[in-house]
Amino acid sequence: MKELNKKELDRYAKKILEDYDSNNPSSIFKTKLQISNDDALLLQAKVSKFRVNRGEEILGYKIGCIDKETQKKMGFDQPAWGTLWKSELHQSGVELKKKNYSNPAMEAEFGIKLSRDIDPKLVSFEYIIESIESIYPLIEIHNLIFNGVEPHGAELLANNALHAGIVLGPETKISKDKETTDLKLIYDRETVDIWTEKRWPFDILSKVEWLIKEQAKIKNILKKNDFILTGAYGFPVPINNKKLVEVKSSLFGEVKATFN
Repeated sequence: MKELNKKELDRYAKKILEDYDSNNPSSIFKTKLQISNDDALLLQAKVSKFRVNRGEEILGYKIGCIDKETQKKMGFDQPAWGTLWKSELHQSGVELKKKNYSNPAMEAEFGIKLSRDIDPKLVSFEYIIESIESIYPLIEIHNLIFNGVEPHGAELLANNALHAGIVLGPETKISKDKETTDLKLIYDRETVDIWTEKRWPFDILSKVEWLIKEQAKIKNILKKNDFILTGAYGFPVPINNKKLVEVKSSLFGEVKATFN
């Protein structure tokens, strides 16, 4: 497995961003380049720095690959994370163009907004609940492209965990009540994935402490109003020739988007 030097990290990161902007993600992996997960995260960080330097604003962070089977498939022993961007935040009812994505694939998910800066030294499950302002159902958009060799974990990390945007549903102010919800992913009014008996707050917030601690390792402290995607329960589903995408939660509402 190749270990990247600084010059290579800079070159590959610039190419990753160029590919993302031109809707041709992951071309560097067509050469069957094999890198470590650590180098992949360094690439992700460099791409994020380039985006900030050109004026883009960070919205928050996503947790991915929370399912153990997905982790195994990707060659991980823990979840993955990526960065969210304000320029890629859409509201329910938006009409988007498939041509602006590469093999667009969706996940049904929940997102939370933080009500205060997070102190990693104080973090606990109760502390996390007390630090959340609101929760939203949402559609996460992905560019579901893998050009490298299996497992694809490093490729996924280098490409910002495949993230390509969010369609946001209604806000629900946070509650400490223990409740359950289902979550459905629906294409053209046909359910393509469903999860039942997901417990609030236990199941939904199960990996947030992990994200906080991972960010603290790189001296990134989550801030008030940061948005966190708490993790999908399945793998992204390509929309192919479908157009209407809906996500519905019996507890937190619904969100929709049209892809033409």
